[in-house]
Amino acid sequence: MSRKMIDCREMPSDSGCTLQISGEPDEVMRVAVMHAVDAHGHQDNDDLRKALRNGLKDAQLVR
Repeated sequence: MSRKMIDCREMPSDSGCTLQISGEPDEVMRVAVMHAVDAHGHQDNDDLRKALRNGLKDAQLVR
């Protein structure tokens, strides 16, 4: 499975959050949902998960 990433700077937000999460897709989604709910006050629902899934990108491996 390829690594994915999501970056708060690329999501609509007024908070100026700079968190970037990378890993396996299921890991990234789990942590991104927790972060969106805890740090940004979103509700964990299908719309949030769809928006986060749409924000996933291939991660660049740094070696």
